Amino acid sequence: MSNLTFSVSGESSSETKFIGSTRQFTLTVDEPEALGGTDDYPNPVEYILAGFAGCINVVGHTVAKELGFKINSLKIEVNGELNPNRFLGTSNKERAGFQNIKLHLIPDTDASIETLTQWLQIVEDRCPVRDNLQNNTPVSIAVEKEYKTL
Repeated sequence: MSNLTFSVSGESSSETKFIGSTRQFTLTVDEPEALGGTDDYPNPVEYILAGFAGCINVVGHTVAKELGFKINSLKIEVNGELNPNRFLGTSNKERAGFQNIKLHLIPDTDASIETLTQWLQIVEDRCPVRDNLQNNTPVSIAVEKEYKTL
């Protein structure tokens, strides 16, 4: 299979709210009130954690089928710790992103612990979101000034 391209485009609707679209879906990003938002929607880092959990879910079920066992249900708990000082511009000592992310899986399955250990190693290796969080990914950012013609 060749490379797939995913994209989101949208516009700021306030200082803390972004409304974007991808395929036929609308995504709204906001901040909690403590960070100046209205707390109407998840914030950007919560979307990262949700994306990680969602990706682990898809890859986990795919790999379970390949290994020949069924996951009846899969509970996923994920949390990330970050220091907001760099984001807020009050310090450059901490990095802006997560200092750590912890993901905990609780599968309901008849698979043995040995099979689950093998499953987890494969899931970790094949999850695209984990790969992006774990490894450097080239990112380029550009700015373009909008102007009116006469």
